[in-house]
Amino acid sequence: MLDLNDIAMFVQVVRCGSFAEAARRLGMPPNTLSRRIQQLEAHLGTRLLQRSTRKLTLTSAGQGFHERCVGAVDGLLEAGQALVTGSNEPSGLVRVAAPADFFDFFQMEWVSGFLAAHPRVRLDFVLSDAKADLIAEQIDVAFRGGPLRDSGFVGRQILDPRSVGMVASPAYIAARGTPRTLQDLTDHDCVISAQPGGHATWRLVGPEGEEEVQVAGRFSGNTAQALRKAAVAGLGIALLPPVMARLEVETGALIPVLPQYQPKGYGLNVLYPSRRQLPPAVSAFIGLVIQKMNTADSPQVPQ
Repeated sequence: MLDLNDIAMFVQVVRCGSFAEAARRLGMPPNTLSRRIQQLEAHLGTRLLQRSTRKLTLTSAGQGFHERCVGAVDGLLEAGQALVTGSNEPSGLVRVAAPADFFDFFQMEWVSGFLAAHPRVRLDFVLSDAKADLIAEQIDVAFRGGPLRDSGFVGRQILDPRSVGMVASPAYIAARGTPRTLQDLTDHDCVISAQPGGHATWRLVGPEGEEEVQVAGRFSGNTAQALRKAAVAGLGIALLPPVMARLEVETGALIPVLPQYQPKGYGLNVLYPSRRQLPPAVSAFIGLVIQKMNTADSPQVPQ
């Protein structure tokens, strides 16, 4: 029979990223912890971790085992903590991975209110347009744009991709004219995500269904913020994430271009390792985001 303590130790090693740190948190010698994980691997008949002098890496079997176990282990720990505190009050650290521009549309006041309502919760935001490794970076919940391709994780859409879509500054339109068809974009400057050769493919949904167009321009960048600022500055037509485009159009800094076309796969999604025994603090934070992004006061995507 599997020793549940060994499984809990394995989850802690993965969370900490090293035997030394996990052993420190568990209050045991690192060699004892290593031996217990080896016993677990022997019992399962497979290697869970690849060990090197620089870092630990989950094997494919280890990742699958971790995904199946982490929710249950965290649930047991939360249950024990609830008995100690006498409540199911959310507590502990929640690490959140989100796009670099997350706080351009998610108000800091919402975070302040959440922390005031849950005084035993701490939030740690990892903001980057690069996709975080939920296991390696010990991420509890991630927010990502576009279609979800990660296997083994739970994902749900909290903003659909219907949006203003393509936008440009009033100054650019006044100088270069308004595109009338999708193919007209080939004669315009577009601000695009960094691509070798200065070209990009935009995939859109229009009156005839899915279409794509090759666009180019003299400005490219690797963050949505850079593209937004370039478009506002009149450097070209941009295809922005839904909330960002909506906010800029409302302020008049940008105007819609070819509004009959909407971006494909630009929705905002929430991703987390397991739906089983989701820690109350993580569940509460996900609930906050869903609530705020779907209220009349929040910058919703147009329907």
